[in-house]
Amino acid sequence: MRGCLLGGALGDALGAPVEFESLGRIRHQHGPEGVTGLVPDWRGAVGLITDDTQMTLFTVEGLIRGGDVGAVHRAYLRWLDTQRHPSPPPGSSGSDPIRTGLLREQGWLYSRRAPGNACLSGLRHRGAVVPAPFGEPGPVNPDSKGCGTVMRSAPFGLRARSPRSPLSPRDPLGPRHAFDLAAECAQLTHGHPTGYLAAGAFAAIVHFLVTPAGQSDLPVAEDEPLARAVRKTTDLLVTYPAHEETSRALRAAVSLAAKGDPSPERVESLGGAWVAEEALAIAVYCALAYPAPGDVERALLLAVNHSGDSDSTGALCGNLLGALHGEAALPAGWLTHLEGRDAITELADDFAAWSTGDHEITDAWLRRYPGP
Repeated sequence: MRGCLLGGALGDALGAPVEFESLGRIRHQHGPEGVTGLVPDWRGAVGLITDDTQMTLFTVEGLIRGGDVGAVHRAYLRWLDTQRHPSPPPGSSGSDPIRTGLLREQGWLYSRRAPGNACLSGLRHRGAVVPAPFGEPGPVNPDSKGCGTVMRSAPFGLRARSPRSPLSPRDPLGPRHAFDLAAECAQLTHGHPTGYLAAGAFAAIVHFLVTPAGQSDLPVAEDEPLARAVRKTTDLLVTYPAHEETSRALRAAVSLAAKGDPSPERVESLGGAWVAEEALAIAVYCALAYPAPGDVERALLLAVNHSGDSDSTGALCGNLLGALHGEAALPAGWLTHLEGRDAITELADDFAAWSTGDHEITDAWLRRYPGP
């Protein structure tokens, strides 16, 4: 869990300064190889995360504090507070569970880092959101399939156990549950089926990466773990209606990775990553291009040096390889500059303790995670 969350934050911080820049502009500013490490953003700051990591952390908090769509929705409303206030606003007397908890008090999160319009407008939607049946447009922003769905969905795949959530006895910890919950929570802001199914697929890949192969009810192939996880996710994805765009994008990423010779030009052949299936495909391609634990840095650099949503593809690639290899495989020199590193690590440790049931319900715990 540390690897996944810190890896995602690193990729996010690596790509943020060059988001919206063309590949030609990136090479002009940083040399023929593009960025080769963390670089200052327009503020002159190094290692700052964006809304991608912010929302991912609030996803974790929503899972700890309830684990269902409603709890995650309330967590995202706490994130929305960070976009509307310069510092933690006054808390409630206890009757309002939205403005409580660990992340709400983190002053460094109160910063707008180019949040997506669909995320903002979706969370301003009044009332409860009832997810639509899969394959149909969701109730909020029904035409939107922006990558804001995928960028925040890795934690759904990390849940090893959820004792406080009512799960199906048939598949209490399985990939379909991770997929479904991620897709339902994506509908809180994005209603296009491709947008929320891509989020589900990303969660399922993460699930397969952190779950021993013998625990899955799907056939196990004797090959590289990431490639296996992607293939098993594709097999799961095709059982959902309206999967076609996401399935094509994943297959294109796998096919491109098999050709070898990874390059930014090949990354760009998969799209710009502004929409969910393209962001998913680029992250999967870059991770498959450099799947070894010693190549995480190369994979992350490939994931951000392109003319598109560089912070999101960097974050997703970091989530995948961090989940696969763990914290020790992440570039140590980059981690020292990462904004919020201690808070992210604390949250990851709490998530791990909660997921395995290895936590004590103390007053301190309840102050951090007081309920939905």
